[in-house]
Amino acid sequence: QVQLVESGGGLVQPGGSLRLSCAASGFTFGIYGMGWFRQAPGQERELVARITSGGTAQYTDSLMGRFTISRDNTKNTVWLQMNNLKPEDTAVYYCAAGLTGWKYWGQGTQVSVSS
Repeated sequence: QVQLVESGGGLVQPGGSLRLSCAASGFTFGIYGMGWFRQAPGQERELVARITSGGTAQYTDSLMGRFTISRDNTKNTVWLQMNNLKPEDTAVYYCAAGLTGWKYWGQGTQVSVSS
């Protein structure tokens, strides 16, 4: 069965960093695009970053420079490095996989940025 399991979330102070991990199984990870999304309370889910099977990354404009997406196809894992975190980054962060659309989703991991 397909599984996307996020980890690495938690509570961090403004200006701090977190590294989220997404462990994938049950599908051919190496040919799928991967993405990180987030959803804050009362907000719509938004794309944070995406990365192709070959490692080409794209970011939402407002986050470029603070967040970095990466993957290792030998480990079936995608990461999201988050630096200089701000309170408005507080959200549940989701990992997703797809070819032409987002087909598989993880359950999410909570990121809270607060002093």
